[in-house]
Amino acid sequence: MLARTGASGDLDRLTHQLARAAAPAGTVIPADAWRDDEAVYVEFDLPGMDRSSIELTVERDTLTLSAERPSPIPAQARPLLAERPTGRFTRRLAMSDTLDTEAAEATYDNGVLTLRIPLAAHAKPRKIAISGGGPKQLTA
Repeated sequence: MLARTGASGDLDRLTHQLARAAAPAGTVIPADAWRDDEAVYVEFDLPGMDRSSIELTVERDTLTLSAERPSPIPAQARPLLAERPTGRFTRRLAMSDTLDTEAAEATYDNGVLTLRIPLAAHAKPRKIAISGGGPKQLTA
């Protein structure tokens, strides 16, 4: 059985209920980010989320990710254990003007959302050609 009985069980249940009520959508969506010479990549963990509930928007310099995970427990049921966060989740990231957000691409596979945002042309590393004549001559 997954239920505790007695005062300690009641206290555990109350603590859990208060924690869920205080921040059901306050859970942070875990992410990793990195860049190479061509783009910035961000991966977000969204286990159990349906792709149709995921929204990505860019407005000015802010990327906003929103997703929703409904509770699998029917409304009329009495939960014995409910540790996985449910509800609406949001994560905002500041974006640099060195990114070409118009060309961003996103894929969702096995609960991981991968976002690729190319670097803007002016932000990509480039070589600078060096011109000039022969070696300098010393004058006596």
